[in-house]
Amino acid sequence: MTNNMQVYYNDEYLYQLITSTIQAVGMENEVKQDESGINMTYNFISNRVGFDAFRLVEAWKEIEAAIPLEQYVKTLTMHELGHAMDREALQQSLDRTIEIIELKENNSDIELYTNEHLLSIIIEEHEMNITFEETAWHNAKRLNERAGMVDEITFELIKNQGLATYNSLYEEDLSIYKQIKEKSLQLV
Repeated sequence: MTNNMQVYYNDEYLYQLITSTIQAVGMENEVKQDESGINMTYNFISNRVGFDAFRLVEAWKEIEAAIPLEQYVKTLTMHELGHAMDREALQQSLDRTIEIIELKENNSDIELYTNEHLLSIIIEEHEMNITFEETAWHNAKRLNERAGMVDEITFELIKNQGLATYNSLYEEDLSIYKQIKEKSLQLV
């Protein structure tokens, strides 16, 4: 990347692009820059969209399709706003999410991935996350249809890439779960 590109895609430029997208779709969420290592996030407790400028540009570069950065950022912003539109459901999941986090903290990876019951809870977490992601993408699509910010093909490419990550991790763990379940059935 040249110095000119680094200046063009600086933190302030990304912040302005994200806030202008939020305004363009008629929402009012606050934006906060962070260094989380995650390209963009939605915090349903603070109702805030977060972004890691460095990771956002890096994630954009990882896409195999030639998509302009602006289209990528606008699409991800609408996706995070899609989570905001589903805020009530996210809030209702908080107690269960905390239980799952505590379960993961109190058990080693070996325990989590060899105990059928514990692994079933990991599968439940994946399914919850995928549902939230699909809902956010559905909401983002509605926002995009109203605002006409990103063409449908580009939007779908970015959506499919985002969902693929969640689905891939889910499929890996589901495969392990099926193997453990099969072994426990053989022992009966």
